Amino acid sequence: MQINSQLERTLIIGTRGSELALWQANFVKDSLANINVKAELKIIKTQGDRILNLSFDKLEGKGFFTKELEEELLAGTIDLAVHSHKDLPTENPPGLTIAAVSEREDPSELLLILKDCVDVKQKLSVKFGGIVGTSSNRRKAQLLAYRPDLEIEELRGNVPTRIQKLRDESYDAIMLAKAGVHRLGIDLSEFHVEELTPNELIPAPAQGALAIQIRENDTELYQTLQALHHPDVAEELAVERTVLKMFGGGCHLPLGVYCRKEDGQFQVFASKADEADEFPDRLFIEAATTNGLAQKVISYFAKDRKMPSTVFISREVSEQSYFRRALAKHNIVIEGRSLIRTVPIITKIDSYIFKHVDWLFFSSKNAIEYFFQLEPQLPKDVKFGVVGAGSEEMLRRKGYFTNYAGVGNDTTDIAEEFAKLVKAGDTVMFPGAKESLRTIQKGLSADVKVIDLPIYETVLEDEVEPTGAEVLVFTSPSNVDAYFVDNLLDPYQKVIAIGKSTGQKFDEMGVKYKLPFSPDEVGLAEAVFGMPPGPLKGE
Repeated sequence: MQINSQLERTLIIGTRGSELALWQANFVKDSLANINVKAELKIIKTQGDRILNLSFDKLEGKGFFTKELEEELLAGTIDLAVHSHKDLPTENPPGLTIAAVSEREDPSELLLILKDCVDVKQKLSVKFGGIVGTSSNRRKAQLLAYRPDLEIEELRGNVPTRIQKLRDESYDAIMLAKAGVHRLGIDLSEFHVEELTPNELIPAPAQGALAIQIRENDTELYQTLQALHHPDVAEELAVERTVLKMFGGGCHLPLGVYCRKEDGQFQVFASKADEADEFPDRLFIEAATTNGLAQKVISYFAKDRKMPSTVFISREVSEQSYFRRALAKHNIVIEGRSLIRTVPIITKIDSYIFKHVDWLFFSSKNAIEYFFQLEPQLPKDVKFGVVGAGSEEMLRRKGYFTNYAGVGNDTTDIAEEFAKLVKAGDTVMFPGAKESLRTIQKGLSADVKVIDLPIYETVLEDEVEPTGAEVLVFTSPSNVDAYFVDNLLDPYQKVIAIGKSTGQKFDEMGVKYKLPFSPDEVGLAEAVFGMPPGPLKGE
């Protein structure tokens, strides 16, 4: 919407001199021009620009990318300052205010990897023991949680400088915010690029948004800038920055917070460690309003918070799994045992049947494992779809990338997303369990050929022993059926159900349960950490 401003004077915009900062300042200048306000730029060097030999946590104070701009604002030598919102301290200096917040660029992270350092069988595709450059303690903590074998080394400089350091092979990979790369229009085709969504690697508070800062008493300019302001974005960022403020942190704190509104609910993802090389705690919560939401997030990270002592999960859990390491941090004992057995129902396959297959879709890790035991000869151009990060990782181990990975617990939503990628006339094969629910198949249009390929079946174990754990995690509807043949829940026990189909079993039983955001080990860790307070065993 174009608004004719009554502001007559030419504004002076203060900005840092990096390519990204200049892009941001020019974006604001152009936005002002669209409402008939003239502006010019003034480049100001900050402490963060001058001192490049120290990591962020070694720089004194806060606001080392913003302080000098704020000083010029207060002195009246500029009219407004354009900041990356994530660089701003959580409190404005007396006399200054944020007048407008931009639309938010995608806050995902990009992992740029030298092509000869790629190993697709590893999570994130960086070779084992690879050297990753980043100056962010937040990124370091989360990367090491996924891949403890990686070597994380300091990386400073503007975006093109960092990319050049990778090009010079000073690192095997580097991590950058997607927003900055996108704004600068940088061609990354020489690298292998992995994109990590905000729920995979939780971004810095306010990452991807711009803040326009002015003098508090400049009411005319404040009113003018409301044409550039996005109140919906500001509401979400307020949650993130309030969490940051309550933790008393700056850029050096290993804290990620991301708030978004989905289907009328505010979703918050948070990751926090005390030190960069410490395993971070992760949280996912939802609320209908942002009122008190930041305070609720903080309450889960309280040092004296009482956590469960034991967690049962209906599958085996390896010693190095994300889930086990996340719970071990709080001395939580895991009782992992499957209540079902899976057995193959075919032992060989004629590869001719794949000749005209365009997509292979897997709904579980078991389906992938049993399928590749058949040693299929696949067409080179076949595409892969999966449900969940666990299935995506399993497919990597077989040496294949996914073309589509459904995230979340609602397979109906995943089916709708996947259907948009499948073209009319395509053939989609579904290797899977003998009696699958076929939710994805039902979401495809009539002009798509569907081939169901049952390759294994599920058998319930007899006489399942009860568990005394405070939290019970059920990983499939069949595990629910097996456990509740002879057992009941105790009053202190709480339930986590992976996926809506598993949850429906508890709906039928009238049992309350918690759904993780994603049906993988990270989602399970978030769900256990985010269990609401209540009576535990022995209380």
